[in-house]
Amino acid sequence: MKGDSRSASEGAQRTTFEVEKEDEGLRLDQLVARRVPGLSRQRARLVIELGGVFVDRARVKILGRRLQSGARVEVNLGGALERASKRLGAAARARDTESLPPYAIVHEDDSIVVVEKPARLLTAPTPESDRHNLADLLGRRLRRRVWVVHRLDLETSGLLVFAKTGEAGRVLASAFRSHDVEREYLAAVAGEEAPQEGQIEAPVGGRSAVSHVSVLEPLAEGAWLVRVRLETGRTHQVRIHMRGVDHPVLGDLRYGWRTRSDPPRLALHACRLGFRHPVTGESLSFESPWPADLAAWLDRLRGRDQAKRTYAAESSSSSSNEGSSGIS
Repeated sequence: MKGDSRSASEGAQRTTFEVEKEDEGLRLDQLVARRVPGLSRQRARLVIELGGVFVDRARVKILGRRLQSGARVEVNLGGALERASKRLGAAARARDTESLPPYAIVHEDDSIVVVEKPARLLTAPTPESDRHNLADLLGRRLRRRVWVVHRLDLETSGLLVFAKTGEAGRVLASAFRSHDVEREYLAAVAGEEAPQEGQIEAPVGGRSAVSHVSVLEPLAEGAWLVRVRLETGRTHQVRIHMRGVDHPVLGDLRYGWRTRSDPPRLALHACRLGFRHPVTGESLSFESPWPADLAAWLDRLRGRDQAKRTYAAESSSSSSNEGSSGIS
């Protein structure tokens, strides 16, 4: 039985195998359940329905498809399977879509659409699924294909631009590759001492990467609010660079650690996006404030920090008064 099982992406598992003579005549859901360890027939059907199965590199969603020996099958398991309703059918998938966090279109014209992505919504299709992502939702809403130009992590919120034509997509992709765009993030990071302001230059994934950090304000419980401007745009660049200087983004369980001030999700937000319009050449710039789902958490940290400062100031004043009284 030829096959292998390995990590496909963060939190995902990929299993590949070749259809053998003895497998001929089996339905695809039967074959996947038989060949993927620990996968029931019901879950095999769900994986296929979500779009997590490829046959000879093409995504296949037909449960009853029968394969010939020699066909190469790839099965992708992970977050998409865990987030989906366990029921099968169009109604279940529609409920999954309805449960997704809402996004907002902040700019649209004939060539581009700029969107504010919420946390816990994928940017684009993955090997695990072509459903329940922002590109798919936009395509359905606009009734046309959209081209993915860049991405934000699942737990990161903020601004993204999509192209509405292939030519606009090519121009924008070129601008992102040459770093001819402006990208800034707001992040709450850990650290008893203030992060050092200035440039961080350290490779990410074996490629050069440069970030510029400025401190906006101190927060309570060993936390800081910072602004990070990207000179390059590598995958997880902000998270990796801030961890590299011992100030990991709060809520980052991959590159950081748990703290007493953990947020409800990754405290990272793409707050500014600037680029030249792919058709007119006009300079465009968009800004997005700190997200609402982290606002109450940030206010609590600000309140605790203010209370701590007030207490320290009152204690200092009291000590000073006592000292003066003793001298007189």
